[in-house]
Amino acid sequence: MNKALEGVEVIIHTAALHAPHVGLVSDNEFEDINIKATEQLALLGVKKGIKHFVFTSTTALYGFASTPEGVAGWVNEKVTPRPKTIYHKSKIQAEQILENISNLFNLPVTVLQMSRCFPEPVNLMAVYRLTRGIDARDVASAHACAVEKRLSGFRRYIISGQTPFSKTCCESLYQNADDIIREFVPDLAESFANRGWRLPQSLDRVYDSMLAQQELGWQPKYGYESVLNMLDNESAEVLPIISYS
Repeated sequence: MNKALEGVEVIIHTAALHAPHVGLVSDNEFEDINIKATEQLALLGVKKGIKHFVFTSTTALYGFASTPEGVAGWVNEKVTPRPKTIYHKSKIQAEQILENISNLFNLPVTVLQMSRCFPEPVNLMAVYRLTRGIDARDVASAHACAVEKRLSGFRRYIISGQTPFSKTCCESLYQNADDIIREFVPDLAESFANRGWRLPQSLDRVYDSMLAQQELGWQPKYGYESVLNMLDNESAEVLPIISYS
């Protein structure tokens, strides 16, 4: 690793154990890989003279705080996480360690908390692009923007798709999401109707990525239209429709 970091200005650290590993590997392994290895890499980077550390994190770490009772959660960087699993806890601890390193060594550290971007049923994925999902290409562009901006100090950003909703919509999103989608995103509602799909009755959270858009100059480009196009083009990035329970 010493040799690999020779002449490196920016480290982008994406490697980690993730949610599917919970229960398959020990908590100690999560701590070794997600926490200790992150700290070791950052400190080695400081020793080698890096100028910026970019850390890929997750919106999942907000845990229970994402889904308050009886209303859709509006999640931004000011929300205090309430972790559910060792995965969530490990990413929170890694972020805290990086914040300490940033402060101690005056190292710019940018944490990018990405929302879900794995293949899933098309109707879920399309709607989630409005509330809690992101295209992998938009995640990549967020990292590129973070590197280009190289903002000073410790920064934390939620990276999720552009939402048409506002915080005032949270109660309605939870109680009658289908009506709110028809009001705010009529083209999506029409596309679902044309395909014979039902809109969801309830949505439980919105990840707000506005801070990243404002401070990093980043703009998510691949919304629900991209998801429908991927289905029509038989892309492996999207799965067939599933019925809502």
